[in-house]
Amino acid sequence: MSTLRVGLRCDAGPRRGVGHLVRCLALAEGFLARGAHVAVFGTVERLDWATAELAARGIPLHPGPDTPAELVEAAHRHELDVMVLDSYELDPAGAGALRSAGVFTLAIIDGDSRGQVADLYLDQNFGAELPGLPGRLLAGSAYALLRDSVITARPPAPPPATAVSRPRVLAFFGGTDAVGAAPVLTRVLVATGHPMDLTVIVGRPEIEAEVEDVAPGRGQIIRPVPPTTALPKLIAEADLVVSAAGTSTWELCCLGAPAALVCVVDNQRESYARVVRHGLAAGLGALPELTAAGVAGRAARAAAARTLHGLLGSPQRRATLAAKAWSTVDGQGRARVVDAVFDAVRAAAVTS
Repeated sequence: MSTLRVGLRCDAGPRRGVGHLVRCLALAEGFLARGAHVAVFGTVERLDWATAELAARGIPLHPGPDTPAELVEAAHRHELDVMVLDSYELDPAGAGALRSAGVFTLAIIDGDSRGQVADLYLDQNFGAELPGLPGRLLAGSAYALLRDSVITARPPAPPPATAVSRPRVLAFFGGTDAVGAAPVLTRVLVATGHPMDLTVIVGRPEIEAEVEDVAPGRGQIIRPVPPTTALPKLIAEADLVVSAAGTSTWELCCLGAPAALVCVVDNQRESYARVVRHGLAAGLGALPELTAAGVAGRAARAAAARTLHGLLGSPQRRATLAAKAWSTVDGQGRARVVDAVFDAVRAAAVTS
């Protein structure tokens, strides 16, 4: 087979977040490791670190395309064999148009195919099931897409229970914190009253300003830092990680991080519920509940603070979460997806 030419269509920005781009970047690294030619198509707004990540790997970034006709035209112009679609915004007809044009199509989905007709579907969420799709489905966290920096940072065993008087806590909510969760959870962490050394990743200047307004309690240090490529290292060093229940969940699991998750957007609800139910992470509730006014909001914040206080004070509870998470995501998901694409393209070439 000649060199496989792969395009990945995704967008990222302050309001869209970076989850789609991060998992496409992970997949791109996997294809590059197998000798494929890779390009990313889409909009990456005001994210210098993200464009730098692409440039460092020699991955070109092309604008758009948006409509089914534009997708087909771009695939032909760049002589693509494979197009990966990872978007909630694109016209669902794009997948079928690409297939009809002879381009193998992989649709990355999160519980909803949106009517896309693809050759292959990937839903990397824990316990994912979506019967009745026209193409093959790769489902579950065995197919979690993780970047090189996460895979290489994976410890050989989950961290043991270690007692610390002032736990190191890391809080981050996606590459841009599009929904403004960091200030809310910083206040909830402070409300635990437990000593901690808290590092908060602040995706935007306005988020940083809000976090800096939070007054730490006795024995508490709050340190806001901008998005960093050293995130896997920060995760590995933390005694507890507080994060959104998005694509970073699988990074936390792979690294064996004791984590407490917040459901920040509706499309995370099902995955969040499954992950918490199976003990891969503690649950802090949904962001709208934590930001609600009145009695209901106060009760939700108090419950989250109690959960966090329990984790901060119990090395054994943190270690139990870490062990379950570590054993669930082995870091080989990306390789399994790339293998599936190569096998399918090769099989199609033989039958054509």
